[in-house]
Amino acid sequence: MGLERKHALFFLVFTLLVLLSSHINFSPLLGADNQFFTVFQFFGPIAGGIMGAMVGGLSVLIAQLGNFVVGKEVSLLNLLRVLPMVFAAFYFGSKSKKVRAVAPLVAIGLFLAHPVGREVWFFSLFWTIPLVAALFPERLYLRSLGSTFTAHAVGGAIWIWSVPMTPEIYMTLIPIVAVERLLFAAGISVSYIAMTTIVDKLDKYVDIAVEKQYVLSRQLFSLKLFRIL
Repeated sequence: MGLERKHALFFLVFTLLVLLSSHINFSPLLGADNQFFTVFQFFGPIAGGIMGAMVGGLSVLIAQLGNFVVGKEVSLLNLLRVLPMVFAAFYFGSKSKKVRAVAPLVAIGLFLAHPVGREVWFFSLFWTIPLVAALFPERLYLRSLGSTFTAHAVGGAIWIWSVPMTPEIYMTLIPIVAVERLLFAAGISVSYIAMTTIVDKLDKYVDIAVEKQYVLSRQLFSLKLFRIL
């Protein structure tokens, strides 16, 4: 399915948010100079939920490539770094448990194929989280957690083959990864609820079907919403 006209408004707004948030640093990437996680991590995957897995993933790809037009350094590593969020958006929008499992499983295989990865094989256990989270699609936070760890899996598989790092560094990263991804998942959940609510209110203009259970209403503090989270 292509980018239909009914998605145009959301896509334009989403692209602007990508351009802005990609320049707001959240935390540094260990092992690389001047490389950072950005605020984009908090809402990038929701494109898959709003526009579907394929179109959402494509929109993330196009929006991130747009960063290179506005002055981001063009390098192989930077180009490869657009892939994690593409797969995260695809995971978030996919309805298939099997499809959601592909990227994390391939990433685990690539990580363990590297000599350093085999020494710190337990690091790749993080990437089983998307497999477990896929079993509970109705839980927004788990879906968000699976999405952000899918991004981490794809990024980790790229990173280990691109940036030399010792097993000791990977071990020090374990608690940092846990805290970061828990925060990213919370940000994705909140962003999705906010964007779903906005799109629902603008339905006569954008005509995009949203998951009504995530639209904010007078039931904001009801037990139903807390079960979703």
